[in-house]
Amino acid sequence: MKTLSASATLLLSGLALSPGFLVEPAVAQGAGTPLVSTVAAPQQSEPTFAALSGRWVRPDGGYVISIMNVGADGKLDAAYANPKPLPFARAEASRDGKTLRLFFELRAGGYNGSTYTLTYDPANDLLKGVYYQAVVQQKFDVYFVRTR
Repeated sequence: MKTLSASATLLLSGLALSPGFLVEPAVAQGAGTPLVSTVAAPQQSEPTFAALSGRWVRPDGGYVISIMNVGADGKLDAAYANPKPLPFARAEASRDGKTLRLFFELRAGGYNGSTYTLTYDPANDLLKGVYYQAVVQQKFDVYFVRTR
């Protein structure tokens, strides 16, 4: 039986301790089981539309977006309150690579044409983006936090 050199032993030890590698017990020669095999490292899964459901509050004013359901096509069953309920003329989600994007349009008194263009930040569980206030024609950076 051959012995491994010190450098080969260190190399194999390092592989065994590295993420993504698993050392399996040695088996009888010819059994076909490799001494070292790779194990796929867990990958961050892409957020799904279901992650958007919930009650989202904008801390700078208490404005609320409630997302009750998200269709497979991205259509949102959603409501807005400021503090009184206002209907969305348009509410939809889309996927851009791994990013979930949301678009909301208001067509109610004082808000005609105002929009929210947001993205979902899964690491911080936030909706963030831009609010366009059509009446005064100004854009504001905003974010929403999930309350439930």
